Amino acid sequence: MIYDVVQIQNILPHRYPFLLLDRVTKIEKGEYIEGYKNVSISEPVFQGHFPGHPIYPGVMIIEGMAQAGGVLAFESSSEAEQKAAEEKVVYFMSIDKAKFRTPVTPGDQLVYKLSVLKHRGNIWQLDAKAYVDDKLVAEAELKAMIVDK
Repeated sequence: MIYDVVQIQNILPHRYPFLLLDRVTKIEKGEYIEGYKNVSISEPVFQGHFPGHPIYPGVMIIEGMAQAGGVLAFESSSEAEQKAAEEKVVYFMSIDKAKFRTPVTPGDQLVYKLSVLKHRGNIWQLDAKAYVDDKLVAEAELKAMIVDK
């Protein structure tokens, strides 16, 4: 199943300039999600990171992976829970084992691949990886909780 940016905005509360997931290309509810973000020089973050040497910040990569994880969590919920999604938000609980392997630059397409490590109630633990051209550029274990706004 493919989700475009409009469908993603129906699930996540994030908006420009902080919506960091352009498309979901694969989802196995309760198990796995894959999506991507096209990195463009026109993004505001490149005004200061870094002038003349643009590097996409690692924290933005982590956030993009987390947003993909949020889509997975919401879409894996029951129909009743999905209807209540407007009143819910996903909060980070922890970011562990984060590693940044290669700089990401304008023109790259970040492909996010997340697998569920553990899911209990409203808490999700995810193995998150980001790739550019099939090369691992970042990874982390993310733990998040779905809570009322």
